[in-house]
Amino acid sequence: MWRVLRNRLGEMKNTKRPFRPGAVLAVALGVALAMAGILAAVASSARSSDEVALHQQRQLLAGALAERRLQAILEAENIATSNLAVEHIWREFDPRWAHQNIGLRLKALFGAAHVFLIDGLDRFVYALSDAESIDPASFGDTLGHLWAVIEDVRGRRVPGTADELELATVDPGSNLRRPTRAARLQTFLGRPAIVAAVVIAPEDGASDIDRKFLSRLGVRLELPDLHMVEAPEAANASGVELTSDTGETIARFAWSPSRPGTDLLRAVVPFLAVTVACLLLLAGFVLRYMRRTTAAIAAGEDRLRHLALHDPLSGLPNRTCFGERLSGMIDSVRRTGSPAAVLSIDLDRFKDVNDTLGHLVGDVLIRAVAQRLVRVLAGDDLVARLGGDEFAVITSNVCGQAALHALGARIIDALRVPYSILGHTLVTGASIGMALIEPCSAEAADILRCVDIALYRAKNDGRNRACIYDAAMDADLRQRKQLEHDLRRAIEREDLSLAFQPIVNPSGEWITGVEALCRWHHPIRGEVEPAKFIPIAEHSELIVPLGEWVLREACREVGAWPDVSLAVNVSPLQFRRPDFVEMVERVLGETRFEGSRLELELTESTLLGNIEDTSAAMRRLRALGVRLVLDDFGTGYSSLLYLRSFPFHSLKVDRSFVANIESAADAAAIVHAVVSLGRGLGMKVTAEGVETAEQHLFLRAAGVHSLQGFRFGHPVPPQAIAERIARQGRTRPLRSSGLSALAGRARQAHG
Repeated sequence: MWRVLRNRLGEMKNTKRPFRPGAVLAVALGVALAMAGILAAVASSARSSDEVALHQQRQLLAGALAERRLQAILEAENIATSNLAVEHIWREFDPRWAHQNIGLRLKALFGAAHVFLIDGLDRFVYALSDAESIDPASFGDTLGHLWAVIEDVRGRRVPGTADELELATVDPGSNLRRPTRAARLQTFLGRPAIVAAVVIAPEDGASDIDRKFLSRLGVRLELPDLHMVEAPEAANASGVELTSDTGETIARFAWSPSRPGTDLLRAVVPFLAVTVACLLLLAGFVLRYMRRTTAAIAAGEDRLRHLALHDPLSGLPNRTCFGERLSGMIDSVRRTGSPAAVLSIDLDRFKDVNDTLGHLVGDVLIRAVAQRLVRVLAGDDLVARLGGDEFAVITSNVCGQAALHALGARIIDALRVPYSILGHTLVTGASIGMALIEPCSAEAADILRCVDIALYRAKNDGRNRACIYDAAMDADLRQRKQLEHDLRRAIEREDLSLAFQPIVNPSGEWITGVEALCRWHHPIRGEVEPAKFIPIAEHSELIVPLGEWVLREACREVGAWPDVSLAVNVSPLQFRRPDFVEMVERVLGETRFEGSRLELELTESTLLGNIEDTSAAMRRLRALGVRLVLDDFGTGYSSLLYLRSFPFHSLKVDRSFVANIESAADAAAIVHAVVSLGRGLGMKVTAEGVETAEQHLFLRAAGVHSLQGFRFGHPVPPQAIAERIARQGRTRPLRSSGLSALAGRARQAHG
């Protein structure tokens, strides 16, 4: 049911609204614009972040270099700014003291590569290289690279042109000049170097934090406008207080903080605004489209329900709708007491139409049957197609079994009228099962079970008839099910037996072959006729294991009888199995029975369907040496196409023609025609059902190749056939008068 609903929904979607490329394009454009805005915002943010990161990295490198320059100045200042340095260098230059206390200390403590001392006349009086005191003149013109920083220290250059420059100032407390300091980043001796220079001066005490220092510190730490403030409230959220070791606040600093988040937000806001606008536009379009779609769905609900509850081929209500209507009818009958009825209609041999003429013709036939059912029934009756060739009717226009019988007869008469479909004239009947809905009736499932039982009875009674359910049908169905169960156990336990009927030459003297027939002796029911259990085996597919058992046992029995062929009937269901040829080959191998002695008897119904597969299977059987016999020729379609298309070895004239040879001239003419046709096609002809001497003489004169019937022997156990074969070489030919007395004029069903 869900598959049907899904298919109906798919049909509604395909037929209700056409494809609208404009709507799809608008949605795609809105989504594209929104995605473009988001991507632009993300790209801008990423670019800004990259720029900020690069700037920070550059600042870190510059700060590190500036820090190292300042450190070099401080290192030199720590050594040069002392009273001892003034005494040993200013007042009286002591090279040894300078080497030990300035050169080696700068080398050992701070890793200075070269140390130079210059006197007031700008003369190099001391040089250190690699921890050795050497003559400054050995550096030659290289010393000229140091004049720039010396000029900065001397104050002979414009302040600010050096990388680090501080002119000497006078301390108002001690009246001492603070040494001028300078540092440059340059090349020296072909390598990058930091060159720092300080003036040797006496100690001037602690230094304070001045504005210039704060400015340099702010630049180095990326703290814009770093300055000292007096009042605590003057420091903003980014301010910091400097405390002494005793916890006393000695200074307060403030600066203008950078706000990268705000800058990033300013860069992203325009793109976000565009994105939000696109999303709002898209939302408006989607809401408008949803309103239109909702209206379309609401308008198509009735069509959807119709598609979900009706059969697409016939246009009739389907099984789902039928179930809902049946439940409603049961409730209505219980409330009002007015009787109603349910009918199940199954077309007879509809599968033959599909197999022979194709599914297209079958579909047209289904539609034609549906139209006839609608016309023959009243307007308020429900006609439904449950699937395949099965229809159902719910009617309230009945007042008893007589009216229901009359309705069934009208339906059968209406459906029996020939159909003209695509150039073919078709005649089909119908089997109908019926059940009354009464106030005391059970649920829908129980009523449908009763209808199915009645339909089963109609088919078993010969088809093309209508049966009303009664309680006795339940017992009959249970009996058939029990018989099916017993047959299954009998096959599994091999509680079956075989009987063989002889096939003789035209004179009736010699047994040329036998036909194997299955017999079943039930431990309670006694002998069960083949006409009773074979249809059950066909219906339940037990015919497949049953047929294999018959073939195997028959080959084992007949294998010991020389020069005798074996004929075995094959069910259409058994022959159409893809492994049938393999099964025959396997049985022949197991029993070591010669394939040339085996004859498989096929009816015309076996040939209906896939001609290519059937022909291929028959050719494979002929390759094994197996002979194929067309059984009951003349009772079916009797199409000459079968005789031309399939490799038959012989054919059998049906017993119904043989029985009427003496009384009906047309029967004799048909037998003559069949014999002549077989001989003309190079086939052997066997006549079955021979019971009288007159029939024997007629068929012998007609030229049949072999005979079979009660005149020549009833089906008997294999021991009797074995004894007869052993005697037939020593006995005289059968006499017509004696054998005719065995058969008489009795008409018994052929097993």
